[in-house]
Amino acid sequence: MEPQIRTLIDISGSQAALEGQADLVLERAQWASTVYQRFGRGQVQDIVDAVARRAHERAEHYAERAVEETGFGVVAHKKLKNEMTALPLVDYYRDHDYINPRVDTARKIVEIPRPAGVVFALLPSTNPVATLNYKVILALMTHNAIVLSPHPAARACCVDAARELSEAATAAGAPDGLVQVIERPTIPLVEVFMSSPKTRLILATGGNAMVRAAYSSSNPAIGVGPGNAPVLVDDSADINLAAKRIVESKSFDNSILCTNESVCITLPDADRRLRQAFSASRAHVCSPEEVERLRRLLFHPQGFNIECIGRDATWIAQEAGIRVPQNTLILVAPITQIGVEEPLSREKLCPVLSYLVARNLDQAIGQARAVLRLAGKGHSAAVHSMDESVTMAFASAVECYRVVVNAPCSQGAAGIGTGLPPTYTIGTGYFGRSTVGENIGPGHLVHWTRMAYRNDEPFGDYEGRGRAFEGALPEAPSDGVPGSPRAVTPASPGRPASAALPDREALRRMIAEELRDLLKK
Repeated sequence: MEPQIRTLIDISGSQAALEGQADLVLERAQWASTVYQRFGRGQVQDIVDAVARRAHERAEHYAERAVEETGFGVVAHKKLKNEMTALPLVDYYRDHDYINPRVDTARKIVEIPRPAGVVFALLPSTNPVATLNYKVILALMTHNAIVLSPHPAARACCVDAARELSEAATAAGAPDGLVQVIERPTIPLVEVFMSSPKTRLILATGGNAMVRAAYSSSNPAIGVGPGNAPVLVDDSADINLAAKRIVESKSFDNSILCTNESVCITLPDADRRLRQAFSASRAHVCSPEEVERLRRLLFHPQGFNIECIGRDATWIAQEAGIRVPQNTLILVAPITQIGVEEPLSREKLCPVLSYLVARNLDQAIGQARAVLRLAGKGHSAAVHSMDESVTMAFASAVECYRVVVNAPCSQGAAGIGTGLPPTYTIGTGYFGRSTVGENIGPGHLVHWTRMAYRNDEPFGDYEGRGRAFEGALPEAPSDGVPGSPRAVTPASPGRPASAALPDREALRRMIAEELRDLLKK
């Protein structure tokens, strides 16, 4: 059987040609979703499990591919992220039923699941394959088809990974066309997909410009905002453990997760001990002169220096002219203020942690609020304290929807090592001008029709009853239509996913386009 992935050819044709290409893919996805919605929960779970196993088996391979192609990150950490968005993600939601009706006899309500149908998913360059795994599995859990649009800087690894997952789904019985990918995405082509009436939901993970475009597409969209997480360490905390966990978090995949700690805020009674603990945890605490060198390296008049994104601490130190041991994991940069005049208080997608000593707890919480006002409202924060009144006061004051307590924020806010739902799309809620504040999960890809009886009316017997499907299956759409270019071609087993990788300078320019607005001055 031909694998169910379809790859789109990049052309620079007319608007009508672009619309024709997109329509072919979306027609196929609509058909696949319609067929898939006839599958029972057991069949769906078998497909999801097969896809998760394949993603887990190939986690290291695609970690290596992503680092090779994009030029940043840590293979071992990307492998962990790829694994976490496979089997653990499925296990987290295994007991959730998004397929069968739900019957509430006490309230005399029957809820019937209504999946979106066709989900269009934008993938970032920073966590490409982990995000791909996560979005594909969420779609498959909820009777949805998905069309993936990779970032150009991670195109090859994403196209190939999508092929792997689609082959696994097909082998488990999924209909052809349930998972598709744009092989060579362009902005005009992506905009056509986002605005098409056949697209029922957009899952946008990427730069601000693309997320805003998704929201303005006229289709429902779930997007994410930038991060800039503050972390508070008070004098009641286990200082050594707090430092160890912050370093672990800030160095994780060279700090390209948007949930990483950006500014550490502490109090005078904890200052000296925390600096020592950082040094003992393989962090380098910079001198004032070194901080100025870092500031000049990381921030140019045009904004953040994208050459530093996802680089390790020793590379950044060398570029800045700072001598550090070769085993250094992060650089700690003491600053004296938060605000637009201090660029180091902004988001930094690299292992550089700003460090501020507040006069007292009230000022510390105020400064954490200021960090999020600068960027990252609605996103994430962390606190290390053994005093519940402190953790409660902090969480109640900061304008974000995830506050990680005594744990690494990079991993914890994304559901790694905490009870939060595992995710690679962070809802920023009202604070971040989004409609969703929680970690995005499969429940966001399905709505429910609710049958409600009058309170004094006898309730019917709906236990075990599912949706009734009558008649023949809808006919599969063809791969082409008369008068249109054959825009969609089946992937062939063993065929390379893409041509040779672009050079590193070209990749950096691509990444700059994604992150320019996110890290602008």
